[in-house]
Amino acid sequence: MREYSVFDILGPIMIGPSSSHTAGAARLGKIARTIAGGKVQKVQFFLHGSFAKTYKGHGTDKALVAGILGMNPWDENLKKSMQLAKEKNIQVEFIETDLGDVHPNTVKFIITKEDGNTSEIMGSSIGGGNVVINEVDGDKIEFTGAYPTILINHVDIPGMVAKVSDILYKYKINIAFMKVYRKSIKGAGAAMVFEVDDFISKNLIDEINKIPNIHKVRAINPISEEE
Repeated sequence: MREYSVFDILGPIMIGPSSSHTAGAARLGKIARTIAGGKVQKVQFFLHGSFAKTYKGHGTDKALVAGILGMNPWDENLKKSMQLAKEKNIQVEFIETDLGDVHPNTVKFIITKEDGNTSEIMGSSIGGGNVVINEVDGDKIEFTGAYPTILINHVDIPGMVAKVSDILYKYKINIAFMKVYRKSIKGAGAAMVFEVDDFISKNLIDEINKIPNIHKVRAINPISEEE
């Protein structure tokens, strides 16, 4: 896991009493919504550790739902997120559980969309509104959401990293961090995570999607306090 200094955990602009339990939770919810895509019908929130023990008192439940609705941590409507979700016919369920050896402020989202497909995302709020996503649809990965991020699922064959890198070079996108994850054996499924320095456009994602042996490409552009 990437290291953080004291300067990384200064309190963000937010609504609510806790940067970890409200600002971080809202960010996790918004990232999970982006990764899942589509129109959300139902979300199950599996809460671990401190999240499970204090989620009602610290407003973590409202913040998570606010993120799912697309709100930022400083949105005044965050306090009304439960009612707003109900008005949009989005079902929410909070389940206290043990997710194993993970950060105490960890949540696993199971998001059901209107088309019946589901997405599973797990992430942690690590302080000061900062978050880490560590699992997407069963793939053990890691990214913070602080940088524009491209998630790619593909067949594990030679040349895939080079092909994606060539497209990023064409669009003059600089790579800040890159990781490759193999599911099991050579030639099976794999995942790439590119954290980059520039906004990720739809045209860029569409071009990556055209590469043979790419299964899925998703983009997460970070929120900013100017929004």
